[in-house]
Amino acid sequence: MADSERFSAPGCWAACTNFWRTRKGILLFAEIVLCLVILICFSTSTSAYSSLSVIEMIFAAVLFIFYMCDLHTKIPFINWPWTDFLRSLIAAILYLITSIVVLVEGGNSSKIVAGVLGLIATFLFGYDAYFTFPLRQQRHTAAPTDPTDGPV
Repeated sequence: MADSERFSAPGCWAACTNFWRTRKGILLFAEIVLCLVILICFSTSTSAYSSLSVIEMIFAAVLFIFYMCDLHTKIPFINWPWTDFLRSLIAAILYLITSIVVLVEGGNSSKIVAGVLGLIATFLFGYDAYFTFPLRQQRHTAAPTDPTDGPV
């Protein structure tokens, strides 16, 4: 296949949209949307906690683009499974802490909604961390137990 055929618009579009159908693509898209909704809730309540949503939304969008366009295979010096795992684990921890603080602090209804959505984001990012844990994905092959055919 020639380079012009491989990078043509329909072929490139199909390669990019195939990622949307994977579990990882759905998780990253849900994280982006949830971070955007939490950001809107924090913005309407004039809360100072909106930076967490902005940072996590940017990180999720960057990884979404990298995975969707298959750029992670072209940058081999970054360990992508560990990068993604640590991103989602740190996000889950930070959302848990922020949500607890916001809910204990109280305030107007949009701040409370942001706190509840932050708890939902904690579970979403936690599930993503569990799903992308690199050591869980490694498969060990059993050592051969058959006797060798050579002289004994």
